[in-house]
Amino acid sequence: MNKKLKTIILSLLMVLILASCSSNEKESKIIVRVGHNQSQKHPTHLGLLEFEKYVEGKLGDKYDIQVFPSELLGSQTDMVQLTQTGAIDICVASNAILETFDDVYEIFNLPYLFASEESYHKVMDDKSITDPIFSSTKDGGFVGVTWLDAGSRSFYTKNTRIEKPEDLKGLKIRVQQSPTNVKMMDMFGASASPMGFGEVYTALQSGIIDGAENNEMSLTDNGHGEICKYYSYDMHQMVPDIVIANYDWLENMPKEDRKVFEEGFEVLSKAQRKEWKSAVENAKQKAAEMGVEFIYPDQKPFSDAVEPLKEEVISRNEKLKPYYEKIKEYNEKYPAKEDNK
Repeated sequence: MNKKLKTIILSLLMVLILASCSSNEKESKIIVRVGHNQSQKHPTHLGLLEFEKYVEGKLGDKYDIQVFPSELLGSQTDMVQLTQTGAIDICVASNAILETFDDVYEIFNLPYLFASEESYHKVMDDKSITDPIFSSTKDGGFVGVTWLDAGSRSFYTKNTRIEKPEDLKGLKIRVQQSPTNVKMMDMFGASASPMGFGEVYTALQSGIIDGAENNEMSLTDNGHGEICKYYSYDMHQMVPDIVIANYDWLENMPKEDRKVFEEGFEVLSKAQRKEWKSAVENAKQKAAEMGVEFIYPDQKPFSDAVEPLKEEVISRNEKLKPYYEKIKEYNEKYPAKEDNK
């Protein structure tokens, strides 16, 4: 089944499902459906609830914001396609998925792009960097409206301690569905296994994969720490999640309403990031109680192993160069701290 046909079928099915769910709703309100793939305890969901509270506090007589967690509206890829068609209005998408819609998003998937968390946040808050990237997919039916913190990505495995890149050789590691991530894993010596996030637990449990790479929350909020007992802080990526909205829906909104929604997107980003910081600390503590061992390897061998990939992508994709230069300026201003434990 080709991609276009799959999108049409998914859209028709979702319209039917959502129509049946809304049969008893007041017809006077405009329903705004928001989808994401995290649990109701996750900072992303908590941030979206603050977004809902803000918008409905201002425009509650006109809009009903409905937030659907835990892939209730489909996988992230499905939700992006449904947002394209307007079957849903807003969803949270990983940057890796958006790379397949416009390769300008490759910039945020590059390994060891940011020198520090401070640099990462400053870059993502710089609208001169993010606005052109977020608007790059408008011809595809959607645009980015804000970013969410997804922390740093590191390796976690079932049976193997990852202390140097060579330890990854021959291991099957789940990665996000991004060409850059697949290449990165090849350069580490691992076998990349691209798959949706919702499939990871079963794949770990059944032995289809030996490990994955993600933030600390995945160990606890998604139960991966029940299976994987080693978490290695190589911190090869800091990749944001992007909140996207259907372009036509947003453009056709009355100006005064859109202003409120744009303010709501700012509320969402700030609330999610605030929740993220405490959630990570809680996740580390809970993971340790689950028997997960945290390992702090020297990051330089990992960084050196994938440096050619960064150079290759920047030289191949001309549109990335101005963003990369701006990011390097932020890295110089906000360098890495010596102790990341």
